[in-house]
Amino acid sequence: MPSELTVAVLGTGIMGAAMARNLARAGHAVRVWNRHRDKAEPLAADGAHVADSPAEAVTGADVILTMLYDGETVRTVLAEAVDGLRPGALWVQSTTAALPDIAELAATAAEHGLVFFDAPVLGTRQPAEAGQLTVLAAGPPEHRDAVAPVFAAIGSRTVWTGADPGAATRLKLVANTWVLAVTHGAAETLALAKGLGVDPADFFGVIEGGPLDLGYLRAKGAAILEDRLTPASFAVVTAEKDARLIVGAGADHGVRLDATAAGAQRFRRAAEQGHGDEDMAASYYASFEE
Repeated sequence: MPSELTVAVLGTGIMGAAMARNLARAGHAVRVWNRHRDKAEPLAADGAHVADSPAEAVTGADVILTMLYDGETVRTVLAEAVDGLRPGALWVQSTTAALPDIAELAATAAEHGLVFFDAPVLGTRQPAEAGQLTVLAAGPPEHRDAVAPVFAAIGSRTVWTGADPGAATRLKLVANTWVLAVTHGAAETLALAKGLGVDPADFFGVIEGGPLDLGYLRAKGAAILEDRLTPASFAVVTAEKDARLIVGAGADHGVRLDATAAGAQRFRRAAEQGHGDEDMAASYYASFEE
């Protein structure tokens, strides 16, 4: 397979659009599709072809990259793409989905002769736009060289987790558990500081330079304090979806995740208050009646 590929990107939201743009910058021929075409059209300025349907996008593509909302959405979109699928094409499935969905999608890939890569990513808007995502990948070793140019365009690091579909998603769910915990920790800490009349600078001063001082905590804290929640790096509604996937995965494997379940409820409350499209740090507002 050539190093310059034809890549179909299905889903051009916060992450998909950035990934498509970096693929185009790397010299690949990029086709993009999104259910709401207006979210895909700006990518034409980066040299991408905006397709009218999933089938048009994937026709003749060497690589299909799915970055959609959830597993059910991926199934629906792929069903619409069936007429354009080419046996032997590589399918990079980067949507964060439930583990049973990943198994089903891998079976669908086999049915259509596609080479399936379970490849969620770590990172939000800024690293996605900079091509600095961490790609968590699982897939057949004999095809890894072929997919390497795609991973190199969208990320700065690829972590191979094995060959079996689901291995990368399992690691992604574990990592996202920590991301969501820190986000809620920052939100609740600053909410309590406001309620008690404590200057947030005093809190950050107390932890500065010690083991409790985290870069991510400071980043989310600054987003809250400086009211920089739009545009979202990772939206509240998507964070809620991921939290529920994590809780479900834990339940399926005999693990109770009380804090993550409560966090999902916080995200839902923030969304109901009108913060659904804001950055997930808007969990902060779930601490107050609005």
